[in-house]
Amino acid sequence: MTTSEQLFEKAKTLIPGGVNSPVRAFRAVGGTPLFIKSAKGPYLYDEDGRQYIELINSWGPMILGHAFEPVEKAVRDAIQYSFSFGAPTRKEVEMAELITTMVPSVEKVRMVNSGTEATMAAIRVARGFTGREKMIKFEGCYHGHGDSFLIAAGSGAMTMGIPDSPGVTRATAADTLTAPYNDLAAVEVLLDNNHNQVAAIILEPVVGNMGCVLPEPGFLEGLRTLCDKHSVILIFDEVMTGFRLAKGGAQERYGITPDLTTLGKIIGGGMPVGAYGGRADIMNMVAPAGPVYQAGTLSGNPIAMSAGLAMLHHLNDHPEVYTRLDEIGKKLTDGFRAGLRKAGLPYTINHIGSMFTQFMTERTVTNFTEAKSCDLPMFGRYFHGMLKRGVYLAPSQFESLFLSVALTDELVAQVIQANEESLLEAI
Repeated sequence: MTTSEQLFEKAKTLIPGGVNSPVRAFRAVGGTPLFIKSAKGPYLYDEDGRQYIELINSWGPMILGHAFEPVEKAVRDAIQYSFSFGAPTRKEVEMAELITTMVPSVEKVRMVNSGTEATMAAIRVARGFTGREKMIKFEGCYHGHGDSFLIAAGSGAMTMGIPDSPGVTRATAADTLTAPYNDLAAVEVLLDNNHNQVAAIILEPVVGNMGCVLPEPGFLEGLRTLCDKHSVILIFDEVMTGFRLAKGGAQERYGITPDLTTLGKIIGGGMPVGAYGGRADIMNMVAPAGPVYQAGTLSGNPIAMSAGLAMLHHLNDHPEVYTRLDEIGKKLTDGFRAGLRKAGLPYTINHIGSMFTQFMTERTVTNFTEAKSCDLPMFGRYFHGMLKRGVYLAPSQFESLFLSVALTDELVAQVIQANEESLLEAI
């Protein structure tokens, strides 16, 4: 029995399902999850000493590779002054200034400790600002585990949501309206049928949680127009895409200005962190400036701020990072497509910058229904083939991969070769 297998058996007696976040359990692909001991640059090392080329990067934050020296140094320097104060610090001000500089739509920002906190707070602020109670989200978009977001779509675009998890009340679900991603007409019907009741529309501008799914041409622009027409707050959940697809996130890349933005992952350099921000008039609703309450003992803690500042300053000062990430993404996806052709598999690859997913379906994938047409057993076989060849992927078909600049051309070539072999083995 491997060390990971031993640890997992013990963990299952102590932790629900043996993990502290469900996808880590490998339920979607089978087998035993790897227990990771360390990581450096483009590599992960498990408790059995095996090395893997890293294509998840802690689900996004490690855009510069693991244990990037300037970030590591910033944390080492910060901890000598203690770990947390529960009081204002200079670094919080510096972080807010840097975020508002890099993301122009964010005029004021509030730090929190996770992406879930950020999205929950953003919805509360939108409701407080508009005086309305309902929100629209998109099927397949994940915004954390807040009650309002754990809602599945009904049989049609105009159907009220139903709870997708025990513990979520029907009253909460009734205030959450769902539409298929990339379906503007469905959104317009929801807004017309719920006139002056919708506070906000929230979405991942590029989806990472049904696999990588891109907005169709005109979709984001259409949402901006509908929100303006109906006085609805447009919220971009950029916890994944913020500072990854560009310095200013997906909103910079697509040229769309949301009213509120949620952030996380990269802004903490790998430390637990989240943030929400946007128009000053909306953010001034947040206590103590306004009546919408939100607080957090560890919000803006100096360790996370130090790591995040080092990360963001590097990205801000080195725009060539994004050029290199685009190059790596293109080389990998071109190589993956060649592997699919060689294997005779008509599968779909969605890609933008340093995010991509190889969907095991011949359909185009523009929404969650299309994503669900994938051959999941095939993906499980492919996943384990890649793992056997030393490539660490997301253990789910419905997750984007996240690349880092630590990947060299030689490592890219190794991953492409492993992909080709794993596809042929999995058929």
